[in-house]
Amino acid sequence: MNEAPLYLLREHNVAARRIGDELMIMSAKDSALFSLNETAAILWEAADGNTALADIVARGICPLFDIDADTALRDARETAEGLAKHGILQLSPHPFGSAS
Repeated sequence: MNEAPLYLLREHNVAARRIGDELMIMSAKDSALFSLNETAAILWEAADGNTALADIVARGICPLFDIDADTALRDARETAEGLAKHGILQLSPHPFGSAS
């Protein structure tokens, strides 16, 4: 798979808290509450704005699950896009620290 890189950044207007094995996210924008599954939690926790999604998948998801890299990346991209639609993550084709 040769898709454009995607970088993730946690939104600043959300609160996150681990409760047992779950990661709970609350949006300050609309007070919506989300319970992230293990994969979504890995994406959230690694969303520093400078690490490409492919690297997050390769380091954080593929070693934990019996899944090939292409499938994992496709699923992670879909999950990240869903989190972005809910205002939990920001997405960019460039690192958030870059001027491009």
